[in-house]
Amino acid sequence: METNPDTDQLAKQLWALGDPVRLQILQILPTEPTCHNACNVSKIAERIGFSQPSTSHHLRILRQAGIIAYEKKCRDMIYWIDLEAVAEVRSELDAVLS
Repeated sequence: METNPDTDQLAKQLWALGDPVRLQILQILPTEPTCHNACNVSKIAERIGFSQPSTSHHLRILRQAGIIAYEKKCRDMIYWIDLEAVAEVRSELDAVLS
């Protein structure tokens, strides 16, 4: 059985979202890249109680799935939720389930 690229991408995104640590990270992250509420690896690791390398690993998975965005800003790499990507995941999942 062949899958299409949209289904493959959705599966990757759902897998990335299906981890309790990554869901916890998403609850912390802002939805826009501002310095005021910026979240870098150190801040995220401290808030979830994980090491920086472990937190970086989870952030990388979310980035590769296209769920979060990042940019060097305010002297740090900051992360935020990509609302457009999240809306697309919801839409794709709705299409699969309907």
